[in-house]
Amino acid sequence: MAITAYPFDGQAVTETEFSRLFREFQDSGVVASTDSAGFQVAPGSGLAVTVQSGTAILRGHMVHSTATETLPIPAAGTSSRIDRVVLRLDPAANSIGLAVKTGTAGTSAPPSLTQTDTAVFELPLAQFTVAANATTISAGDIVSTRPVVGHRIGTWTTATRPTGPRRGRLGLNTDSSTWEFWTGTAWSPLVSTVDWASLTGKPNSFVPTAHTHRWADISDAPSSLPPAAHTHSWTQVTGKPSSFPPSSHRHDWDDITGRPSTFAPSSHAHSWSSITGRPSSFPPSSHSHGSYLESGDTIAWANGTKRVHNDSVSGSGTYYAVWVQGDGTFARNVSSRKFKQNIRDIEISPDAVLSLRPVIYDRKDQTAEDGTVAKGREGEVGLIAEEVETHLPWLINYLDGEVDGLRYDLLSVALVSVVKAQEARIAALEARIGESS
Repeated sequence: MAITAYPFDGQAVTETEFSRLFREFQDSGVVASTDSAGFQVAPGSGLAVTVQSGTAILRGHMVHSTATETLPIPAAGTSSRIDRVVLRLDPAANSIGLAVKTGTAGTSAPPSLTQTDTAVFELPLAQFTVAANATTISAGDIVSTRPVVGHRIGTWTTATRPTGPRRGRLGLNTDSSTWEFWTGTAWSPLVSTVDWASLTGKPNSFVPTAHTHRWADISDAPSSLPPAAHTHSWTQVTGKPSSFPPSSHRHDWDDITGRPSTFAPSSHAHSWSSITGRPSSFPPSSHSHGSYLESGDTIAWANGTKRVHNDSVSGSGTYYAVWVQGDGTFARNVSSRKFKQNIRDIEISPDAVLSLRPVIYDRKDQTAEDGTVAKGREGEVGLIAEEVETHLPWLINYLDGEVDGLRYDLLSVALVSVVKAQEARIAALEARIGESS
């Protein structure tokens, strides 16, 4: 096993030996007092970058620049790439100089560094994006990657901290603002993070001691304090009157207790003379007599129910379909020519009628004003008004501008067009059959 020791008097010491000696005194990096000084890379004119003057140490070798250098950048073509600017130590050429390392087109990774122990060693200064067909490099394209040396206590980022240093190497990571050291296999925070669960002897609870706070020290204090719900005994009220004469007032219906749920009408009458605003005479108007509803007439609910889907009629007499106006007024539905004018044909598409979709459905429960719930009937058959509106909008009833119902009584009119179309087809088919026979 050969043992080499140096330097001694009269001994020849090689470049590699001096490099090994000096690198134990200082790491490779830029010698700078601030992050912006020493070999800082910036945009140049056109497709180029500039590098400030500065001093740096590369594997025990010193380099010193006294002027700003300009480095041309190769064009990127149709694909962007990531390039590097490095200080390159070449012991074989006895030189340290600036160089541009060109990345691979179409990738987002910079070119790898060459960092050997005795041959070429590259110190990264910056990396930058060269856009496709770019003619300039902007400041936003450049990211500084320079490691900065310290007095054996380094300053670095997570990306630029030393790789494979001596165990115990200490430095400040500016990314996380923490001191960290090299354990021999990984970087570890100098001050360990203490987890609450790992603390021993801590109390289970913290009883507050008696203390006070000034109102000005309270955050989010309300600007006003509305009184909370509270009561006062009658004896605590001062200045109360000895009696309370009733004054004009009113009560909301909900405030009245013990009110009946319904009010059955009592039998009564009104004399003609007691009616105010009655007309002095009634001029005759155009009218006829027969089965019309007259003023004061009533319509009995079929079988005593107001639920339309349960209504039916029984007995004898003449029955009419009625319309109900928006104000609740009943109107008899008549169809005689004598009630109509401007009569003209209407074209109804049989395809539109045949496109209607019969459905079966359940009606929703309805809640009355008194809170009672009327159970909706299940298994009703009919059409959906919104679907009918798409094909036959003249069948639709609207309420407050929205689809509300449809005129089932006019569906038979729409069906006439289907029957006529089918009758025409039957006649045509019979004619064809007759011709072929």
